[in-house]
Amino acid sequence: MSYLFATPEEQQQMLAAIGVENLDELFEQLPEEVRLNRELDLPPALSEIELDRMLRKISSDFATHGDRVCFQGGGAYDHFIPATVDEICSRGEFYTAYTPYQPEASQGTLQAFFEFQSLITALTGMDVANASLYEGASALAEAIIMAIRTTGRGGRVVISGSVHPEYIETVRTYLMRNSCEIVVADVVDGVTDWQQAGSLINDQTAALVVQHPNFFGCFEDVQTVVDQAHAAGALAIEVFDPVSLGVIKRPGDYGIDIAVAEGQSLGIPLQFGGPYLGILACREEFVRKMPGRLIGQTVDRDGRRAFVLNFQTREQHIRRDKATSNICTNQGLMALRASVYISQLGPKGFVELGDQCHQKAAALADRLTEAGVGQLAFAQPFFKEFVFQFNRPVDEVIAAAQQAGFNLGPVLNRFEFQNQIPENSLLIAVTEKRTFDEIDRLVAALSR
Repeated sequence: MSYLFATPEEQQQMLAAIGVENLDELFEQLPEEVRLNRELDLPPALSEIELDRMLRKISSDFATHGDRVCFQGGGAYDHFIPATVDEICSRGEFYTAYTPYQPEASQGTLQAFFEFQSLITALTGMDVANASLYEGASALAEAIIMAIRTTGRGGRVVISGSVHPEYIETVRTYLMRNSCEIVVADVVDGVTDWQQAGSLINDQTAALVVQHPNFFGCFEDVQTVVDQAHAAGALAIEVFDPVSLGVIKRPGDYGIDIAVAEGQSLGIPLQFGGPYLGILACREEFVRKMPGRLIGQTVDRDGRRAFVLNFQTREQHIRRDKATSNICTNQGLMALRASVYISQLGPKGFVELGDQCHQKAAALADRLTEAGVGQLAFAQPFFKEFVFQFNRPVDEVIAAAQQAGFNLGPVLNRFEFQNQIPENSLLIAVTEKRTFDEIDRLVAALSR
């Protein structure tokens, strides 16, 4: 299904090519008795997401299992993907393209990467973005290595305890043979204790890392992170949610040095762990320390617009031991999906998307509290996911939800949070795909 339609201007161009003035003149050749000379009795038009939901409901009536409703979060989210993303990205020239080993011969691939970089810089407010990393966790690890390389400090990195725990573990894995000390700051009531975090910074600290909104869905004090890092000569790194940037300040607006994210929410479906998309953007002064590829725009000898591979500081591209990274693959197809998705939404679409996620998450939290099944674990503002403390064991809560057709999670006791999470707590995410009817049915299922 596609929502690419002909505009009135395009309709007039087609009519002019046929040689008629309007649609009435076009249909005059049809006999009067076969014409329907009245308005069609059609229901109100549906948006693409409403039509997709209706068709899925109809198809589930004929299936043995039906669609499950996803309220799961923790880094991968069930956002709506416009049909145009699949339509464009499944074209053969995109679907089969791999990595540009002879880059200037692959102008279409280079342009796709260039557009992706341009869209990410506009979305984040940063100066420059590279042409894709593996996923969010390794993007953070690459950003920290980049900070060590830029500052010349390899003694310490301070990471907020509210950063995704699997991201922190990935960083530790990347730096396990490095002498750099990874120090995790405390979390109090769902957000970082920045006073304590500030005391951990010393003259050998390369970077201070924050996630905003954080792993628990809460908003962090990013400006304090930037001020503390810069006062100590360190870099400020932010892990961000791309969907949130329609309603909250961008990393570049705070003065962040390096911004990283998981791009799965930008038009990439949930699919058993990947492939996903790592996003990394930084300030222009750090561009030569950036990992991966950087695509630039120029003109050819005839003055036509052309694209080139400006930087390719990988070990494969003759850099060897001087490479900034050993990234060896290309997430170009995922980057293209993100580019099409961002282009489809536009600035207004991102505002509406973020607003819907926030309103529906707040509605679910309020209704669960009103139903008496528990309470919010933290007294903090949140974006699209939140930690809820239930009055009974979370295993029973998840079982009740599954019985009613809902998926919840992740369960937080699978992570080591050093007693930062109240007992019987669950992370719940709400995206724009969720309806208020689904919210009410989930609350009813957990209330029984």
